[in-house]
Amino acid sequence: MTQATSTTHDRPLLGIALMLGFCLAAPLGDALAKLLYGTLPLGMLILARFAIQGFLLAPLVAASGRPWRLRGRVLGLVLWRTLLHILGIGMMFTALGFLPLADAIAIAFVMPFIMLLLGKYVLNEQVGPRRLIACVVGFIGTLLVIQPSFAEVGWPALLPLGVAVIFALFMLATRQIAKQTDPIALQAVSGFIATAALLPLMVVGHAVGFEPLQFAQPTTTDLWLVIAIGVIGTVAHLMMTWSLRYAPSTTLAPMQYLEIPFATVIGWLIFKDLPNGLAAVGILITLGAGLYIIWREQATQRKQTARPQPQSPAPPVA
Repeated sequence: MTQATSTTHDRPLLGIALMLGFCLAAPLGDALAKLLYGTLPLGMLILARFAIQGFLLAPLVAASGRPWRLRGRVLGLVLWRTLLHILGIGMMFTALGFLPLADAIAIAFVMPFIMLLLGKYVLNEQVGPRRLIACVVGFIGTLLVIQPSFAEVGWPALLPLGVAVIFALFMLATRQIAKQTDPIALQAVSGFIATAALLPLMVVGHAVGFEPLQFAQPTTTDLWLVIAIGVIGTVAHLMMTWSLRYAPSTTLAPMQYLEIPFATVIGWLIFKDLPNGLAAVGILITLGAGLYIIWREQATQRKQTARPQPQSPAPPVA
């Protein structure tokens, strides 16, 4: 382990606390979006989410001297990543208008399985048969969560699956630029890019009367909720980013599944929603499959690290 790595990973309890904060904040922000669904147009919610992200992070980037400029291939990937982020958040906010909070988040947690398959078939990464079987099992669990919701609300129950696919592509784009960009500056720039893209779209949508892209006058309560969504979403991302500075990803990855029980509790407290029996079984299967995949990846990494490196042949005796 290099000195830099040991320095950033020497406070694991802080890293775990930050990840716990993320797992609580993320579903809380989704719950606020669910509260506002149907009260304010979808476009206004998404625009506010990204505008607040940009304006909150800009002073932090400026004060810390982080680089802003993006060029060439990196800029293209950031534009693509931002478009995916807009679509993903838009689809998730729409899904929350129809589905219980825990169900929507649990379905979206099919994303790690999609990431594994994309890694194997797009990036040619080595994925063993046991992890592929776990992907199939996890997807079956997700279908069990979808089934009762689909019977009740129809196609909107499939939206979190779309969210999972979009955010899997989002993560692939992030991996391509992770070593060339600062994560905080990246989020600030993405917030401004999304705002610049959404504002003219909203103007056109308002002019032609397209309801999801209308401007509306929020009440004082609605305005505070919109601000809270932007602040919580930004802070949640910062907590996840900073958690990785203080604890290894192998420690933190399984903790992300705590979002599902936290979402269940928040959904019950605010909306009195609980997954039905079939959905609860599906959530448990999805959790188990996801944790197994994480365990197998960690075991594979340990084997590769412990494998003795080939030694160069001894020089001939003079």
